[in-house]
Amino acid sequence: MITQPNRLSVSGELDFTTIMPIWKSSLALLTTHSTLSIDLSKVTTTNSAGLVLLIEWLKYGKYNNKIIIFENLPPQLQSIAQVAGLKIP
Repeated sequence: MITQPNRLSVSGELDFTTIMPIWKSSLALLTTHSTLSIDLSKVTTTNSAGLVLLIEWLKYGKYNNKIIIFENLPPQLQSIAQVAGLKIP
């Protein structure tokens, strides 16, 4: 995971063992910026845990007046979201 001002780049696997460390690391950026862009172009594999992480970011943004922007959603995540009936912005 690489962080820059207002930007988070997530890489590697998004699964049940990796999402909590990513979530915890992202909180520092979420609390200090009103807008956060999350680049997922370097995610290699994911499962439903990845979708849970995206939903948690969106929920945090909604309840804390933050704008969360997802960039380069992997096709796997798009498919999982579609099956779940969700549209990730």
